[in-house]
Amino acid sequence: MRLFTVVLVVLLGVIQYPLWLGKGGWLRVWDLDRQLSVQNRTNEKLVSRNGALEGEVHDLKQATIAIEERARYELGMMRSDEIFVQVSEPIQTRRPVPPLRPAPASAHLPQAGVTTVSAAPASPVQSAR
Repeated sequence: MRLFTVVLVVLLGVIQYPLWLGKGGWLRVWDLDRQLSVQNRTNEKLVSRNGALEGEVHDLKQATIAIEERARYELGMMRSDEIFVQVSEPIQTRRPVPPLRPAPASAHLPQAGVTTVSAAPASPVQSAR
C-alpha cells in the first residue's frame, strides 16, 4: 500500500509538470497575458496618434487654408500681394542711478529727548546643515 501511494504521488507530479512549467503551462500563459496587455496599451496610443495624423492629411488634401497656414508658420512664406512688416520694441536704456550721499555725521548721534529702539531681525538665522 505504501508503494502504491508513492507511485501515485510521483505520477501526480509528472502530470503537474507540463501544466505549470511546460510549453503551454500557466506560467507561460500568465507571461503572454502580461505581454498582450502591454501591447494593447501601445496600440491604443498609436491608434489615437494615427487618427490625428489622418485628420491632418485630410485637411492638407482638401483645404488650401491648412496648406497656407503651414507654409506661413513653418516655412515663413507669404503671398505675392502681401507686404511684410516687422515691428520691434524699442530698446529701453536705463538712466544711471546717482550714488547715495553719505548722511551727515550729526544724523547718527542721538538727539536729546529722543529714545532710539533697535529692532531684532524679523526671522532668526537658521544654521545650514
